[in-house]
Amino acid sequence: MPSPPAIAVVDDDAALRDSLCELIRAFSMSCRTFDRADAFLSAYVPGQFDCLITDLRMPGMGGLELQRAVKALDASLPVIVVTSAVDAQSRSRALEQGVFAYLTKPVSGDVLLRQLTAALDRQIPSGETENG
Repeated sequence: MPSPPAIAVVDDDAALRDSLCELIRAFSMSCRTFDRADAFLSAYVPGQFDCLITDLRMPGMGGLELQRAVKALDASLPVIVVTSAVDAQSRSRALEQGVFAYLTKPVSGDVLLRQLTAALDRQIPSGETENG
């Protein structure tokens, strides 16, 4: 029996981090959380995760910096940004940099599942920004 997809969630907001992880587990996927980008990078081993979900704005290293660091380690790991930043410039910069999807908080379970499934299947990202 294949193991469930492993999703990493990096967000400095403990309540959001935990609720995203509970939602991911409800989708029959495994989840591991990190409160900072550097904590994730310290624990990261290529191939350990199937997708990374991160916030855009965090203390220290932000989500786009984390995405760049991850791409240098494992170019195939899809990164989904879940953020409260709704400005077009942040969205454009993230998508140009190779973020798989840019979702705004609060994100609905349906939207998150659709984007996770697409990322895991390596489909063409939709660049979806609606919170559904």
